[in-house]
Amino acid sequence: MDRHLILGVHVTERLKHAQAIQEVLTNFGDTIKTRIGLHDVNGEISSPNGVLLLECIDKQDRFSSLKQDLSNIEGVEIKEIVFDH
Repeated sequence: MDRHLILGVHVTERLKHAQAIQEVLTNFGDTIKTRIGLHDVNGEISSPNGVLLLECIDKQDRFSSLKQDLSNIEGVEIKEIVFDH
């Protein structure tokens, strides 16, 4: 079965948590196919919050571990989208 596994990752105080998040993303580099980072920029000031969209390969155990590790970081909220084909 071909599935698209997407994680929406909302980050508050992103500068405070960026290092911990990057460490998790690096550890799961073999699981993440596409990574898109979004945050508001108003002139010279960036928003303290942001959103990551992660498209992952279809390995449920790695996907679950990635979700768990990100969820363990303070200021991170996860939403999951799975498209089954």
